[in-house]
Amino acid sequence: MSVPPPSSLCVFCGSRFGSDPGARDIAIRLGERLARLGIALVYGGGGVGLMGLVANAALKGGGKVVGIIPDFLLQREAGHPALTETVVVRNMHERKLQMFERSEAFVVLPGGIGTLEELFEVLSWRTLGLHTKPIVILDSGGYWEPLADLLRSIVERGFAEATHLDHLAFIRDLDQLLPAIAAMPQEVGLQKPLDRV
Repeated sequence: MSVPPPSSLCVFCGSRFGSDPGARDIAIRLGERLARLGIALVYGGGGVGLMGLVANAALKGGGKVVGIIPDFLLQREAGHPALTETVVVRNMHERKLQMFERSEAFVVLPGGIGTLEELFEVLSWRTLGLHTKPIVILDSGGYWEPLADLLRSIVERGFAEATHLDHLAFIRDLDQLLPAIAAMPQEVGLQKPLDRV
């Protein structure tokens, strides 16, 4: 039985462009693809950096774009003025919860500290068995290779189960996105063992 594509997809990515022009290209192509497929984009509500590019591309293609942004970032004029829906929240914690609740899967593009924080929160929740939503890292330019190495090292050094690496997929090409989402295990996975003292 084939798995239907998600109706909504959350994108975590940078509020800056980064130094690799390929990151800009993949953000635009992702936004275009989501619009073409009728998949709603859920993201951090910014009109800057890669965030703005993916949102603009989805909007230009006629897609639905939902931005979740804390009031303090809106005050800094970092928001996007033309989204399908803008949800203004009080703080970053509410932002992440809203993004989680409104999405059926997550995609990570290049980004900085905020992107890592968003990724690790949903990954941590998944390893704790709190959800089974797919998490895919779209790494066409190799930006996230050090992260993949770190995650493998965490498992090798005994701080995570090898099955926890099944909770996210690293892909190189946009064409792999929906197959990676469909192939993601739907079960919660092994309960995290505790080393009691």
